[in-house]
Amino acid sequence: MSPRSLLGLGILVTRPEGQADPFCRLITEEGGTAFRFPVLEIGPPADPAPLERLIADLDRFDLVIFVSINAVEWGVEAVRRRRRFPPELQRAVIGPTTARALAERHLAPHLMPAPPYNSESLLALPEMHEVAGKRIVIFRGEGGREHIAETLRSRGAEVDYAEAYRRIRPNHDPAPLLRAWREGEIQVATATSNEALLNLVEMVGEEGRRYLLETPLVVISERNAALARELGFTFEPIVAQEAGDDAMVAAIAEGVRRQWTIR
Repeated sequence: MSPRSLLGLGILVTRPEGQADPFCRLITEEGGTAFRFPVLEIGPPADPAPLERLIADLDRFDLVIFVSINAVEWGVEAVRRRRRFPPELQRAVIGPTTARALAERHLAPHLMPAPPYNSESLLALPEMHEVAGKRIVIFRGEGGREHIAETLRSRGAEVDYAEAYRRIRPNHDPAPLLRAWREGEIQVATATSNEALLNLVEMVGEEGRRYLLETPLVVISERNAALARELGFTFEPIVAQEAGDDAMVAAIAEGVRRQWTIR
């Protein structure tokens, strides 16, 4: 990435409060301006009892999969409040951001796919094809995607969920964001999940949707890009290699280099 690769760009950052600071700092370092508008809040499960029961029984599993950095942050904390994390339990992650979060907690992952970092790449690993009879637990938020569990069950694994957190749509006033759009201060929007993208569309209101759909968008998966197309975004979304801050900034810079292809 060249120095100041985002010079003059206003970038809409939709990460949750408390998780946006590193991304915003990197945008600023690269010459851009970050506009914060969190579209998700992360909180504890509505009912913690199922998670507590699963944690108490964690020794019976052969493999744990962490699907996001939130799964690591909330899941590992929940385990350690109650017990020691089983050292023999194999650990898998979707990509490097989640891997770093685990390593920061002294739990280096055993399995991580090659790019692109997504569920399909994880499931393509040889180890994920040899799961017949194995017991697997997936740490995730409430109501997450079913694809990993369904695929592993079809391969003969027993799969349970450890729903360690829930995502909540916040109630933020969109007026400052709309003002920035009217004044031409926002050139790029970002979203790191389908839920975040749907929340963003809903939260900005009718006037904001007109601006949003005409704003180039960076996402982290082809699923996100497909949803953006369905929603009517004018520009072809740029898909970052993973959800990490460096990858998002690199994707924005790539969009600038390509001059954002009109769909």
